[in-house]
Amino acid sequence: MINKREIAHDLVTLRDLIRWGTSQFNAAELSFTQGMPTAIDEAAYLCLSALHLPPDFSVEYFDCVLTMEERLHVLDLFQQRIDHKPSAYITNESWFAGLSFFVDERVLIPRSPIAEMIQQQFSPWIYPDQVHNILDLCTGSACIAIACAYAFEDACIDASDISPDALAVAEINRQNHALQERVNLIESNLFDALAGKRYDIIVSNPPYVSEQEVKQLPAEFDFEPGSLALAAGEQGLDLVLPLLLKAREHLTDEGILVVEVGYSQAALEQVLPEVPFFWIEFEFGGEGVFLLTAKQLEAHQADFERALNT
Repeated sequence: MINKREIAHDLVTLRDLIRWGTSQFNAAELSFTQGMPTAIDEAAYLCLSALHLPPDFSVEYFDCVLTMEERLHVLDLFQQRIDHKPSAYITNESWFAGLSFFVDERVLIPRSPIAEMIQQQFSPWIYPDQVHNILDLCTGSACIAIACAYAFEDACIDASDISPDALAVAEINRQNHALQERVNLIESNLFDALAGKRYDIIVSNPPYVSEQEVKQLPAEFDFEPGSLALAAGEQGLDLVLPLLLKAREHLTDEGILVVEVGYSQAALEQVLPEVPFFWIEFEFGGEGVFLLTAKQLEAHQADFERALNT
């Protein structure tokens, strides 16, 4: 535990605090896989957040002297981060597809590369003017659903999740973005509460972490709701396989399914070698996201059934 008041006497500017925080984060061997990419990025982000300054605040002001109260507040946030609490949970804010979202420990911190696909309107796999209904399955904070609402201004979006806690966070974000009329929140175990509904796009970032991977995750992940939002059985496929089996009946004939499976990609390909998964390549990093068309899903229903029952 750091002695905040003693340290605050020596760290008087924003630049001093960012430099000190960076050193402390590196010394604590923190993981930076849930938000900012480096220690210095996180130190700067927490400093600016503590001072209610925008992320693009000019470096010209980094040598301004902070009040003692401001320094102590920054150091309080630093201590939480040194204790491995992710920055997004400290500030209750995360960014996805260029949009700000409220997050807390009831939901995963948004970080899916699917954001890049949304910003490109899933081009070239679907024509944007033909998209009327979208489903965000396992929505969590509703970041994917809300980003889709911005990308497809004429579409209606259903955002479903099995967790009432997650849907409570999704409601906060729906209100923050004033999308109550276009984003519908639905409590559902996969497709169970969606009978009769069909979509032009189904997009999902479901739990996909295998039992072995869960044991190896950094301490930061202990703050996330792992039992519901991360873990997915021995191979990480406990939700993906039933999702694949049921997706076709909820897609329009020209619809597409986009799913993130992360490091479970190899396991999925091993279980379903006949399926022509198209694995997306991302300009800004990320992997383990596949796309299938409605026709491909229909052609491989027997394979999905076999894999699910094996």
